[in-house]
Amino acid sequence: MSDKNNYIGIDIGGTNIKAALVNTDTGEIAATRSTPTQAREGHDAVIAQMAVLVQEIIITSQLSKDGVGGIGVGLPGSLDNEKGTTIFLPNLPGNWRNVPVRDLLSKLANLPVALINDARAMTLGEWKFGAGRGVDTACYTLGTGIGGGLVINGRLHLGPSGAAGELGHISVDVNGPPCGCGSRGCIEAFASGPAIAAMGMKAVVQGRNTIIAKLAGYDLNRITPELICDAAESGDEVAREIYEFAGMIIGAGVANIVTAVNPRRVVIGGGIAAAGELILDPIRRSMQERVFLTDANRVEVVQAQLGNNAGLIGAAVWARQHVTRE
Repeated sequence: MSDKNNYIGIDIGGTNIKAALVNTDTGEIAATRSTPTQAREGHDAVIAQMAVLVQEIIITSQLSKDGVGGIGVGLPGSLDNEKGTTIFLPNLPGNWRNVPVRDLLSKLANLPVALINDARAMTLGEWKFGAGRGVDTACYTLGTGIGGGLVINGRLHLGPSGAAGELGHISVDVNGPPCGCGSRGCIEAFASGPAIAAMGMKAVVQGRNTIIAKLAGYDLNRITPELICDAAESGDEVAREIYEFAGMIIGAGVANIVTAVNPRRVVIGGGIAAAGELILDPIRRSMQERVFLTDANRVEVVQAQLGNNAGLIGAAVWARQHVTRE
């Protein structure tokens, strides 16, 4: 463990790679950089991109390499944290099985590296400096998929294989729709961004009385969760029903987590969380109807605070906790 407080956090998404210098004592970020992910060119190209961003950050911040404790990388998928390799990254093009990202990036950047799942990085960031600060927290990131993470007894809970915290893959309906993970009825299958958009498309195709089609210019491909949110905020009942249903499903998953580990706070982040109370209110009501606790009202369901920076900050905090310096 290093006594330095400056670490570089990297967040790899299907569209962009973001990186920043993070003061892990305060959560402040500086020298932020972003570049389109060249995933179709293979993992070596992506790792080379990361190394370039690291170099740019060090130059911009006018630090020497000795002033940086290491690099934390948030990756969208399952990892072998001990070996520093990927196991499976479902949402990145190319072959990402068993890629030794930690060692390859460490060699290119000449700094120690630690890997973490991107949703777990967001959880750690929100717990350390955001909406979950200082209390046991369950965190959900609602977007293209539904990711998550758990902080129990002041520690990110990963379990023996490092895979604990996949809260989007809690099944709430054994006969529900198939999920990309191979199970059925996961909250991700019902309430992810694409699932919400699909509900909007279905409502239009069924000829229901809604302004969703009008807002989309009568083009089904332009129906997004954000557009459905706009319709709901304009008083559209069909759009409100869609968010009510998604929140009910997510709340059922939250109730299972609250019954199992009783966190003090449930943090909802990701793009869908931008809908605010439209999604948070049904999550709260659904959770309280189902949870096996007499004091369910003491479990707060709140919106994430750090936005797109949560993953960067969490990855840097993870690096501070886990890199080893020669």
